[in-house]
Amino acid sequence: MIGFFLKERASWILFFVFLQLLVLTMGYLDTSIPFLSTVYITFISCLSFVIFITIRYGKETRFYKHLQSLEPSFDLTAIPEANSPFEAITSERISEQVQVFKNQLDELQISLEQEKDDMLNWIHEVKTPLTTLQLMIERTKDPVLRSQLMYEWLRIHLLLDQQLHQKRIPFIQNDLYIEKTNVQKLLFQEIKSLRQWCMQKRIGFDISLETEEVLTDAKWLGFIIRQLLTNAVKYSENSDIHIRGTSKEGITTLSIKDFGQGIAPRDLSRIFDKGFTGTANHQHHAATGMGLYLADEVAKSLLITFKVESTVGEGTRFSLIFAKENELIRIARM
Repeated sequence: MIGFFLKERASWILFFVFLQLLVLTMGYLDTSIPFLSTVYITFISCLSFVIFITIRYGKETRFYKHLQSLEPSFDLTAIPEANSPFEAITSERISEQVQVFKNQLDELQISLEQEKDDMLNWIHEVKTPLTTLQLMIERTKDPVLRSQLMYEWLRIHLLLDQQLHQKRIPFIQNDLYIEKTNVQKLLFQEIKSLRQWCMQKRIGFDISLETEEVLTDAKWLGFIIRQLLTNAVKYSENSDIHIRGTSKEGITTLSIKDFGQGIAPRDLSRIFDKGFTGTANHQHHAATGMGLYLADEVAKSLLITFKVESTVGEGTRFSLIFAKENELIRIARM
């Protein structure tokens, strides 16, 4: 701060130095004035000036030191009291600007909430004709056409579902309901919703669960499983998907393994990044790069840990490692 202060007062300091040099020059040139007297006067003046500058430094920088120490998101009450007219102008302008920003932020938040509500309403409205469309497709007599239409219908359904949950994730803590959940029932529901797609790609499921129940939120766990199954089916063909459930020392693990194209080693650390679609899968134009990102965000709220193992050309295994029950009971009570 002292460097800023001296730089701010540089012109005043230089002017004072100029005056002292002027006095010394006059004492040197004018023989009627004792030169030692001018030196003494200059010395007293410089000493007084240093003391004056030191006092003014402490007084004039107190306000700005306080401002400099404030956090970026400070409250208006944290602005120090002004002790000079210039400090009062600074304080007033900061207060006015902060208030303007707060008003703009409130307006943006209201607008964002309105946009979110409109989007959720739109998604729910679209689901009605989508359900009707499903019934119409199921009545189609041509099996090949029916299969193709159901595949496209499923893509729309999954994208809408993904968008719906994406809007809800920021408020997931208000939506959690921790209870004993039947994992087998959840798996069968999600597999049933993908059956037409699986039939088209000749994919089956091999399920073996040591434990059928976990303590979690059924709706959000279903969303995570849906994303993993969708990925497994998307990148597999003519093979089974193995689903295993194990329990050891109070920790339940659910793994989903496919025998598809696998994930390149350079991509493994990035698969949960928002919008990442993989460096080897750009031919899949339908990929949004949001499924695994959203699944990971939900898993964090449910205290579920992801473990991924993959070999290119051999397949991928996603493992969901559930937290111990006492940890989930703690977040359920929050």
